[in-house]
Amino acid sequence: MKKICLLIFLTSFTVLAAPNKKQVLAQMHLANQYFQQKWPDVGQVIVSPDKTRPSNIWTRSVYYEGLIELYKLDPKASDMKYMVDWGNFHHWGLRNGVKTRNADDQACGQVYMDLFLLSGDSARIKPIKANIANMVASEKADDWSWIDCLQMSMPVFTRLGVIYQDPRYFQKMYDLYAYTKYKHGGNGLYDPKERLWWRDKDFVPPYKEPNGENCYWSRGTAWVYAALVRTLDLLPANDPHRAEYLADFIALSEALPPLQRADGFWNVSLKDPTNFGGPELTGTSLYVYGMAWGVRKGILPAKKYNPIIHNAWKGMTTCVHPNGFLGFVQGTGKEPKDSQPVTFDHVPNFEDFGLGCFLLAGSELLKAK
Repeated sequence: MKKICLLIFLTSFTVLAAPNKKQVLAQMHLANQYFQQKWPDVGQVIVSPDKTRPSNIWTRSVYYEGLIELYKLDPKASDMKYMVDWGNFHHWGLRNGVKTRNADDQACGQVYMDLFLLSGDSARIKPIKANIANMVASEKADDWSWIDCLQMSMPVFTRLGVIYQDPRYFQKMYDLYAYTKYKHGGNGLYDPKERLWWRDKDFVPPYKEPNGENCYWSRGTAWVYAALVRTLDLLPANDPHRAEYLADFIALSEALPPLQRADGFWNVSLKDPTNFGGPELTGTSLYVYGMAWGVRKGILPAKKYNPIIHNAWKGMTTCVHPNGFLGFVQGTGKEPKDSQPVTFDHVPNFEDFGLGCFLLAGSELLKAK
């Protein structure tokens, strides 16, 4: 009986033990070093089979979101130079100029503003401010027709509202968010019953997965989760819509744990493990990011969520190659079948945003009490 009790205790301890912060930091630096060595030129265009893109697109911007969080916790001059050189190369501008309404173009603004706050150099904020000012002045509110937009753009509006103490940014952000949640696809892209999000109108029922379930793409839902974190983290407590964002964050937090795999990951199809099921790093990373933030802020109960977080991170560490390359990253797309196969050795079409998600998750683990 004593042996059985000891085994149960040791097993529980293994599951519940918090990640070693030195090891978390070492893996973050290893993965980041691999990427920077592979991409020494911050202005190098990104070539994929379908087109050539500049290096201030959303995929690279998500990487820099993770990098600046790493820098805040463990500052290295080389990382700061890598970020500033990137901004300078693009003249702190957006891919399609200040008139664009595309959220993917606006993602870089999150990093530009964070770098502005560290330096006070107003040149870093002028283009993104001019861009969002155009949207605030417009009555149009249906731009975010796919849920990835929330992560790419909501934190931009939030930062501008905080920096300039102007609630018009917060109100326009809510108008855009509410249109996505309640109107796109007919009745909105949020499913209040499942407390999950459809990626866009193409996946609203009657669309079904092979097993008959609704299609909730892991990374799509994870983008919403990250957007809520990055909005709530800065949004003033008296904002009239803060309670709704918080309720949506908690609802999603409660929907995710039953869908976690035994190995700590979430499948690319949250409700259908038979549709390209298996480990996937990006969605899992953003779920860890969000849950760890929620626990740290006292929003989510640590007793319930820490085992989920720690199990997920344990799985995520198996994605890290000895040279820092990250495996099990699903490349760009909008549903489970895209950018397959997702394996330990397969190189995705874009490596940058997967690393950004990984760094965001690690940054919250380093902040854990």
